[in-house]
Amino acid sequence: MKSRGERISCLTVYDYSFAHILDQAGIEILLVGDSLGMVIQGHETTLPVSMCNVLYHTQCVSRGCNSALVIADMPFGSYQGSPQSAYENAARLVGEGGAHMVKIEGGVVMAETVTFLVDRGIPVCGHIGLTPQSVNQLGGFRVQGREESTAEELRRDARNLEEAGASLLILEATPAQLAKGITDSVSIPTVGIGAGPDTDGQVLVLYDVLGLFPRKSPSFSKDFLEGKGSVLEAVKAFVDDVRARRFPGPQHSF
Repeated sequence: MKSRGERISCLTVYDYSFAHILDQAGIEILLVGDSLGMVIQGHETTLPVSMCNVLYHTQCVSRGCNSALVIADMPFGSYQGSPQSAYENAARLVGEGGAHMVKIEGGVVMAETVTFLVDRGIPVCGHIGLTPQSVNQLGGFRVQGREESTAEELRRDARNLEEAGASLLILEATPAQLAKGITDSVSIPTVGIGAGPDTDGQVLVLYDVLGLFPRKSPSFSKDFLEGKGSVLEAVKAFVDDVRARRFPGPQHSF
């Protein structure tokens, strides 16, 4: 799709029923995100999410999916210790959970782990920019890459993850021009969330797309259920807007 210039749609999802609806709507990627800690469990951050939590929700999602790519988010503490421990946890998400790929946060520091997993048959999606599992280190949920020094770090992270063997790259809460530059500089697809209109795809949290999350949604999100008659129609509207490049608009970018 990247080589053809076609935009990729991705939503987080956590259960069988929603997975079935998203698959019917034509979503290319279903992400079992550790965002479940906030929208499902009610935590303030994603940090309390466990491997058992992600494994359980991945099993539910994989049963409801026939054609989309299922990515399981590796939770905090499940991959940072060593490449070997990362492999053991990732293998569970693929073998027991039914995921096709795992996602890990971090750039250069995770390159060795990415290679270790890929060499052992586990596809990896990288995640740079705002990395929610590092919220305490980053000082909150803040846009990353505004300064040239941090922008260059993200460019280096992207290059290193591609060279390490990552198949996909999520860019979160980064300035639109930086995200465009990274997208143009790597051969693997980029999927943005709050990263402007020029990434190869877009991802949002499902509960933001449907207006179900009781807290304030981020400025880069949009309620697609408003004015629609069903969840299926709302998700189809998201897919259509991503493909037609109507979403994200200027109001959804940094």
